[in-house]
Amino acid sequence: MAVDPAMEFLERLPSRVLTPRGWGFVITALAALVFAQVLGRRDLLYLGVLLLCLPAVSVLILRWSKPRFSVHRRFSRQSMETGSTTTVGLALTSTVPSGAPVLMEEQLPARFGEAPTFAFPSHNPTAAGVSLYEYRLRSSSRGMYRIGPVMAEFSDPFGLGRSRHQLGGTDALVVTPAPVELLYSALSGSRGSDGRVATRRRANPSDDDVMTREYRHGDSMRRVHWPATARHSELMVRQEESVTAPEATLLLDERAGSFSTRFSAAFRPEHAPDGNGLNTSPSFEWAVTAAVSISAHLLERNYALRFLDHHGHPALLHSPSAPFPGDEEHLGQGALANIAEGLAALELAPDPGHAGSSAVHGGEAAKSAIRRLRAKRADPDRMTTGIAFGDELLDRLAANRHRGPVIALLGLVTPAEATALGAASDYGSAAFAILITDRPGDADHQLEILRSAGWQASAASPGSDLPAVWAGLDQAPGSVPGRLPTGAPASKTASETRGGFA
Repeated sequence: MAVDPAMEFLERLPSRVLTPRGWGFVITALAALVFAQVLGRRDLLYLGVLLLCLPAVSVLILRWSKPRFSVHRRFSRQSMETGSTTTVGLALTSTVPSGAPVLMEEQLPARFGEAPTFAFPSHNPTAAGVSLYEYRLRSSSRGMYRIGPVMAEFSDPFGLGRSRHQLGGTDALVVTPAPVELLYSALSGSRGSDGRVATRRRANPSDDDVMTREYRHGDSMRRVHWPATARHSELMVRQEESVTAPEATLLLDERAGSFSTRFSAAFRPEHAPDGNGLNTSPSFEWAVTAAVSISAHLLERNYALRFLDHHGHPALLHSPSAPFPGDEEHLGQGALANIAEGLAALELAPDPGHAGSSAVHGGEAAKSAIRRLRAKRADPDRMTTGIAFGDELLDRLAANRHRGPVIALLGLVTPAEATALGAASDYGSAAFAILITDRPGDADHQLEILRSAGWQASAASPGSDLPAVWAGLDQAPGSVPGRLPTGAPASKTASETRGGFA
């Protein structure tokens, strides 16, 4: 079919204000004004002015008139895992009768591909005049994405002018990291068949052999065990519970300096055309997936999970997607969903000390750990805070001494930082660490430091298989074959022996 050269020319003209028909009116008006001047024809002058005024009036009316639409957006799932799909439903209503059909486009981040377009009103509006639309979204990367607004293109009844208006606002879609199924291991083997850990308290204990522990803030003074207090020279209280829920502590290193290398520095999604704006790296993405997978593995087994960062603060404190950013303890129904949503938009935090002066800060951390090993009661005025793996973190772990395993997900820490973290192995019934780096061989020295301090440590790369790394922690150098965290049952049930918990 032959293409009309005139129409092809009109289509190439700027179309943000005038349609091709509007440009045709303008060109015809200019031609009429020129011929009116040359031929001296007054009728052509009137025609030219009329043809020129019509597009101008159309544009002014479109600019002054404000469309009145209500937009409601809903997701079949407000948060979805990476690799899954969610359905978005749009309901649009016009508060005033509209004339010509309106072309609309839903604004989406470039990651989701081509934006869906639709015409208002729909072919089958409801009895109340509501037009309903649906489309699907899928993302392979975690993040918190703003969906919307709707951009509508309006035209006058004559089709001469056009105007774009923003309708409604945006809604947040949270894409959480998908957990990977982990097999049974000694890390999750410290619970009984009823999901609890049995203590070693006798049925009828005397005052001398009663189960005791250190005094913690909030304990009643009526529970103080004075004979044990006299022996230990510090307040000791009676351990009244015969069974307790199993506990675990998960540490996540969130520093940009420990997860950024020459290779990963180029992996900056905010510079990619479809980026989600997160400051991250391949190794940190692996750590985030490991964090949500380990959390799911433990919470499904009725663990009470403490989730901390490298400073001892709640790990999700600075995540914009966290529903409860200040929570450090997670237990029960809904705990995994809260952790997954918090990890959705968690990004690497700036760490000037690691990148620019790691030797200085690392040395302070190491000296802090040595002070704690030499003197249990350090002077609070001399305690170093605000550094990675410093006194603040160790104090948080000491407050829950021997109340379950400690699991650390780390980047490429410095030897001094590994030395500082080594002291934390004394506060857990078992201590496990995974160092994630592009080249695991670079972490050999740090692994030796952690192992010599009592950690069962291994290194992984962003391409490592997470279930294999998790299962291999039991066989990591420095581990004791068959060792279970303190309080573990002496033998496993038949289902556990076959990989039951998996």
